[in-house]
Amino acid sequence: MLEKEKAEMIAAGIKLDRYGLISLSGGNVSVRVNPETLLVTPSGMMYEEMVPEDVLVVTMDGKVIEGERRPSVDTVAIRYIFQQMPAVNAVIHTHQPYATGIGLVVDQIDCDVTTLANTAKGPVNVAPYSSAASIDMGYAVVDHIGDQLAVVLKNHGVVTVGKNLKEALYAAVYLEEAAKTLYVAHSYGGDIAKLNEEQIQTAVEVFKEYGQVKQ
Repeated sequence: MLEKEKAEMIAAGIKLDRYGLISLSGGNVSVRVNPETLLVTPSGMMYEEMVPEDVLVVTMDGKVIEGERRPSVDTVAIRYIFQQMPAVNAVIHTHQPYATGIGLVVDQIDCDVTTLANTAKGPVNVAPYSSAASIDMGYAVVDHIGDQLAVVLKNHGVVTVGKNLKEALYAAVYLEEAAKTLYVAHSYGGDIAKLNEEQIQTAVEVFKEYGQVKQ
């Protein structure tokens, strides 16, 4: 059941590892199947060792209805995010070091590169600390993500969302690329060249036409 969707989630997790957004079995990937059901990656397993049967089918009230593994410890928070954000169909949680590190010293990662505008839709807020494996993590995401597709959880990591898995993945990868770029820029000690609101919104709109059109 849902073999294709499960395989896509595992492939996304492998990409998170490839781009340095997670280490070992960190983070998780989840996808909405329908209003009552989610797919969630298992707890404590490396993505390259997963097979589709390892991905859990979980109801919105937390019952596992397919799969033998234990779901991610963050499932309670993931469920809350999906419940409160009906337009969201995919959630990715990472421990990406650059965005998380910058989030230790700021309350917002400014949108000063076009790729962050393209994929996260603007500056990325930093939410107060919330523990893994608690619904507080879900509260933090919903309360602080705003209209963007990413939020940093202070002292913890990053959560990205999207209308599909690709959108959430792009937000995570390009947030980290933006954080690296800002780190380099700040290391020089000069003034940062800022994008204004009009430039940010133009970059958001341009990305809507990005990619190949299906015939």
